[in-house]
Amino acid sequence: MFEKSSWEHLRIPFSYYLMPVFLFALATVPEADTFRAIWVWIVLHLLLYPSSNGYNSYFDKDEKSIGGLKNPKKVTKGLYYLSQLFFFVALVCSVFMGAVFFIMVLVYGLVSMAYSHPGIRLKKYPYLSWLTAGFFQGAFTFCMCYVGIAGTPGLVGLVQTEVWMPALLSSILLLGSYPLTQIYQHDEDLKRGDITLSIKLGITGTFGFSAIWFLLGGLAFIQYFLIIDFKSGIWAFLFALLPVVSYFSLWFLVAQKNPEQYVSHQMAMWMNKVSATALNLFFIYLALHG
Repeated sequence: MFEKSSWEHLRIPFSYYLMPVFLFALATVPEADTFRAIWVWIVLHLLLYPSSNGYNSYFDKDEKSIGGLKNPKKVTKGLYYLSQLFFFVALVCSVFMGAVFFIMVLVYGLVSMAYSHPGIRLKKYPYLSWLTAGFFQGAFTFCMCYVGIAGTPGLVGLVQTEVWMPALLSSILLLGSYPLTQIYQHDEDLKRGDITLSIKLGITGTFGFSAIWFLLGGLAFIQYFLIIDFKSGIWAFLFALLPVVSYFSLWFLVAQKNPEQYVSHQMAMWMNKVSATALNLFFIYLALHG
């Protein structure tokens, strides 16, 4: 029932690109519990995210490259059931981490379904999908990780400055990178009737839009480190961003000269690899020295 292609559509390795938010939350939790941190990582990166990926693939039925798969195979009904099984297991595992974490995992899963399901399909609304992805993959996920790792008894702890501020920073980063994940899928999205933000902005507009949000994100992070009196973090953050900014700038330049060749799945995936690796390393540093 669960063909090999269904497992491939879960795109479990793609969870690596979503790990910076988890590591950022881990770095901000005072005296993080190792067992809880590992358990939260398993629930999100091995169960919840793959479930969302598979569900999205099932309803999109992409014929061209998607995030994490250069040549996606034809989806089957088995993929739908496999994605639901992963979601169910994620919910069962999240129960052991407390009621708040369980509810947040449930909400995240339901929103990701609404994003793709043809009955709602938030994905076809350019600004709503952008805000939804930015909030739920950013601030909401940060708070979900924080609650799970810290074992916070309720939602009260999330209104503290040391929690909501980095949560907001997570969303700012996602709001900047989200349109870049759509930039090579214009034809595929238009064929399904999905008017994405990147389609609205165009190729040049997408790069410019993301550049503005990256700049805002950088300034916001600098302000955050000044507020928490961690000035060495500013230099570490700027150093981590150097390869990201360099690749982004190079990609923009070559894309302007030859968009058919360079506005591609391969270039977008390398952008993900460079930025995720840089941020993962930075947040590990933050966890060790913050």
